[in-house]
Amino acid sequence: MDAIMMQILTLPAVAATVIAFTLGICLTVIVYQIVSRAKAKTFERDLQRQIEGAKREAENIIKSAQIDAAAEAIKKKEQFTTEVNQIRAELREIETRLSKREDALDRQVEQLQQREKVLKQQGEEVDRRLRNIGLKEKQLSVLMAQQKNQLLKITAMDIEEAKDLLLKRLEDECEHEMSVLISRKVEEATETVNEKSREVISAAIQRYAAEQTCEVSVSTVDIPNDDMKGRIIGREGRNIRAFEKATGVDVIVDDTPGMIVVSGFNPVRREVARLSMERLIQDGRIHPSRIEELVAQAKKDVNHKVLQLGKDAAVEAKVKGLSNKVLSLIGALNFRTSYGQNVLRHSIEVAFLTQVMADELGLDGSVARRVGLLHDIGKALDHEVEGSHPEIGANYLKRFNESPMVLNAVAGHHGDIPADNPYTPLVAAADAISASRPGARRETLERYIKRLEKLEEIASGFKGVENAYAIQAGREIRVIVSAEKVDDEAAMKIARDIAKKVEDEMTYPGEIQVTLLREVRCIEYAK
Repeated sequence: MDAIMMQILTLPAVAATVIAFTLGICLTVIVYQIVSRAKAKTFERDLQRQIEGAKREAENIIKSAQIDAAAEAIKKKEQFTTEVNQIRAELREIETRLSKREDALDRQVEQLQQREKVLKQQGEEVDRRLRNIGLKEKQLSVLMAQQKNQLLKITAMDIEEAKDLLLKRLEDECEHEMSVLISRKVEEATETVNEKSREVISAAIQRYAAEQTCEVSVSTVDIPNDDMKGRIIGREGRNIRAFEKATGVDVIVDDTPGMIVVSGFNPVRREVARLSMERLIQDGRIHPSRIEELVAQAKKDVNHKVLQLGKDAAVEAKVKGLSNKVLSLIGALNFRTSYGQNVLRHSIEVAFLTQVMADELGLDGSVARRVGLLHDIGKALDHEVEGSHPEIGANYLKRFNESPMVLNAVAGHHGDIPADNPYTPLVAAADAISASRPGARRETLERYIKRLEKLEEIASGFKGVENAYAIQAGREIRVIVSAEKVDDEAAMKIARDIAKKVEDEMTYPGEIQVTLLREVRCIEYAK
């Protein structure tokens, strides 16, 4: 009962609790809804802002893309414009070249037409001359028949005598016409050959420039004082004899102050002796054993120097494939002179001149340089081997399997043997150019005077020559002939004969011009 009462008493409290709980739930739901609506509005506003931001960003991206697209279009347009301008420039250049080629072709066509016209005129001239010759032959036949009849009538000569007389007269007339024809043809050929040779030689000389000075070989050794001469001679001359025996040269000790003279035909030995003597003087210990020691060392040094000079010359001339023995001989040419001209520098100069002329003529420049460098190699051996230096050089190079063209050019550059290839006359011309240019070589006064006298003597020995003068340092001989004894055609023949005789009887560098003068002077006096 009490329990029931307690339950009854507790019912309002439970109901109040339930109501309160229900109200709490409702309030919670209401608050949640209110909060949810507020959040929804906030989210909606945020979403709206994001959408607007996205729209603005999209608009910015679109504007940036439009700007980039415009810039790229401008860049492409500029690139296209540049390419178009380049293509236009190339087209203009091609058009210019085509125009030049067209002009060149037009000039060639005009030249061909002119040549054709000249050839046609020459053909007409030949036909005319042939007709004239035919007419002259007919006239000559008629004239011979008339003269034959006249001679038979007037004189008591028989047919054979008259025939001989007519043949002699005909021979004289034909010889005159032949002289005129030969003179004309020789002049035409000479003009053509001279023009071409001048072009080739002048191009070679202009493209290669060398020093215009003479080198002098010195075979003297300076000594500090005259007391050194006695030490060099030694007791009873034992030092000087030991030195001469070791070096193979002669040592001349005279009264000349401050120097002694080393004399020898072999230039390399003379260089060894000079170097050994200088070292002896510097060392001060002069006795036979020391002399032999220094001479042996000097030989090694000179041989090494000679080989190095040969290698340097081969490198400078761009010649490959030479053995050390050949290079040593080339280097030895540095101690050899010809009329004061250093033979090694002369050989290098000839190598370049030959190559330049070969290039002008369309030949192999490397072969030309090779023959030019080796052409005077025999001069390094001509004191030890008998014969001329071209022959010695060619025989020596045969041992090293040089080509036949090189051997012929070396052996024939002075005309000792006939030339069988174009490089032989080229190296001969280059040798003459190098030897005859101003300042290349020097002559003694006696040799110079003898050459001038020989020139005048040769020219004066021809019939009809009144005076002959050698001028321009022997480069020209001027001949004056009698106008009464020599006619124009005979003057041409005399000039050729003088030049031929000078070539056969004299040796000289370069060339000698023969100028023959025939003058007729008519003098009258008014009184």
